[in-house]
Amino acid sequence: MNILKQAKAVGIAATLAVLAGCAGQVNEQAAPAEPTKPATSEQKASASKLESAADKAAREARQAAFESAEQLRKNAMAADTLFFFGFDRSDLGQDALDDLDAHAKYLAANRAAKVRLEGHADERGTRAYNLALGERRANSVTRYLVIQGVNRSQIETVSYGEERPLSLSRDDNGWSRNRRVELIYQ
Repeated sequence: MNILKQAKAVGIAATLAVLAGCAGQVNEQAAPAEPTKPATSEQKASASKLESAADKAAREARQAAFESAEQLRKNAMAADTLFFFGFDRSDLGQDALDDLDAHAKYLAANRAAKVRLEGHADERGTRAYNLALGERRANSVTRYLVIQGVNRSQIETVSYGEERPLSLSRDDNGWSRNRRVELIYQ
């Protein structure tokens, strides 16, 4: 959030610098025409300073925007990319929402970024049921990301059902690791 505030402040400073440069201009229709005088070296230096200040402010605004986008990317990459589900469930737990928020902010800010959501299930149940359950889980994550401002075209969903287990253990611990959605950036 601090970076966003800094970016806004730099943007406002750039706008004020441009407006300050425009404020010195006189409307030709409102004021009688005066003979033009050659610019003094002081006026040239002042104009040069204004121009360089506006360029500097614009450059700082671009840099702040880049740093803000880079920070969002780092937050998304640091966030967990595995989201686990309860037995026969496709609803998101409260613990997943913070990490999904980081991914949503990054994707919403970077419309060129794409993500594939892979839904998985444990080996219990039929193959067809597990494929459908993996799809419901991936769609649950998709809905949350879209609600948070991500463009639907940035998201691809696929269900592998029980075909790609994370754990080969045939116990509650192993099965719980296999009931998941994975986020994979492309």
